[in-house]
Amino acid sequence: MHVSVVGSPDAAVVVTVRGNLDIDSASVLTTTLDQVLDVPSPRVVVDLSEVEFCDSTGLSAFILGHNRALAGGGWLRLAGPNRFLGELLTTAGLTTRLGVYPTVAEALAATPS
Repeated sequence: MHVSVVGSPDAAVVVTVRGNLDIDSASVLTTTLDQVLDVPSPRVVVDLSEVEFCDSTGLSAFILGHNRALAGGGWLRLAGPNRFLGELLTTAGLTTRLGVYPTVAEALAATPS
């Protein structure tokens, strides 16, 4: 798995995840989210368009990041999940809890909830 970050602390940050997000790699995403959420009122979009697989450890990273962003007065949104991941997020009941958008652009443009 590979994670990259684009943005700055005074603007929304896009975290792009590529590959498999599982028990062996989720710590990379968790560490990255810890870093980008460590600002006042964090605004983070996680681009999932290149995630091939995600297990419960990956889902947990999304939930923890979301909760931390809310606690800090900001938000964390997910963007571009493929069909598998979209169905997984729906089955796990996370699409109603987390902001999930078809594209990064739509996630960035969404009105805060």
